[in-house]
Amino acid sequence: MSHADAEATVTPKKRSKVPLIVGLFLMLALGGGGFYAVYAGLVFGQPGEHTSEDAPQVAALPDIAFVPIDPLVVSLGSEPAGRYLHFTAQLEVAKAFQPDVTLLLPRVIDVLNSYLRAVEVADLEDPTALVRLRAQMLRRVQMVAGDGRVRDLLVTGFVIN
Repeated sequence: MSHADAEATVTPKKRSKVPLIVGLFLMLALGGGGFYAVYAGLVFGQPGEHTSEDAPQVAALPDIAFVPIDPLVVSLGSEPAGRYLHFTAQLEVAKAFQPDVTLLLPRVIDVLNSYLRAVEVADLEDPTALVRLRAQMLRRVQMVAGDGRVRDLLVTGFVIN
């Protein structure tokens, strides 16, 4: 065996993985510490303590009430095994008008039921249709309840199956 063959068979010395592990640990520790410093406001934060006196004043909520509308199930199309629309909503009213609007709920349900039956299935399936439908239904409810009694129509369920 020659001297050159002996050098070729010697395996190179393995490098230690300790510096890699220590570097990875330090990187994670510094990253976590930096995140905490920014999150806690130690870096880029406002100088001084925040007190409750500095907090912005929160305005009182308006004097409103919500009147739930009974769930509506509307058949879509004329096929016997057709599809159905399950619709639920609530009416936002001033508290002073809550008894009046509650008294008119049968008329409101009738108007909504009639309108939803007249809408085409393709219009209901459009992703942007809910905004238009909501505006149309709100206007019809305001006509039934009287101007100024119903502030908004909040759709809480709109499922087509």
